[in-house]
Order: sequence, then structure tokens, then C-alpha cells
Amino acid sequence: MADKLNLEVITPERLVLRESVDEVVVPGLGGELGILPEHTPLISQLQTGVLVYRQGADRKQMHVSGGFVEVQPDRVSVLSDVAEKPEEIDLERAQRAKDAAEKDLKSQGDDIDFRSAELKLQRAMTRIQLAGKGSGN
Repeated sequence: MADKLNLEVITPERLVLRESVDEVVVPGLGGELGILPEHTPLISQLQTGVLVYRQGADRKQMHVSGGFVEVQPDRVSVLSDVAEKPEEIDLERAQRAKDAAEKDLKSQGDDIDFRSAELKLQRAMTRIQLAGKGSGN
């Protein structure tokens, strides 16, 4: 019986994280999905949000957006379009992206892709939230 999970977070560009953890919480399409060792195997789509993982009493967070999570009894693999640790987030850039997305959403133009603007706003707000917390502990 596994007492730890091997967590990997991968984007198309890089391996973001590989850790042995006690618990993982991912932002699934239907809400947060909590995963402990010996979890039933599953695959789920991810939405933009905060991935939380725990090692003992130490809780860490990271921004993920899009992609999938695959769960096995001893392993969690997150394949995400975007994954960033709080210390990697450029707070000023995230604020500019938030402002631009809000401007697009307020616009009445026919050339605005509102779904894309909403996703950009959600990503920016998640980044701002995590960057403001520093290490996320």
C-alpha cells in the first residue's frame, strides 16, 4: 500500500515539478478534486485554478490552466497548458493582463472573443492571487 504520491506537473515546455507528496488537490472541471495515496485511477480535465500539494505539514500551491490530470494509486500526473509556481509569476505582467482582459470584456466590439477574454481574466486573477501570497504557505 502506497503512503505517498509521486506528483509530476508537466507543460509542453518543461517539467515544472516532480515531488513525493502526501496529498494533491487539483482544479477539475466539476470543482476541486482531492487525491490521497491509493486513490481510484481516473483521468479528468483541468480548469484554470490553483493546484495544492502537501508534504507533511507543508502546503504548497501553483497556478495551472488547461490540460488533464491522470491519477493512479501511487502517482498523479498533471499535463497542463500552463503551470507556474508563485515565485515564477510576474505580478506586474499579471496585473496588465487582468486590466487588458477586463477592458476586452467591457468592450462592445464584434471582434472580441469573450470566452478567450474570460479565460485570460481568470488566469491573471489566479496569478495575482498566488503571487501575492509569495510561497503559498
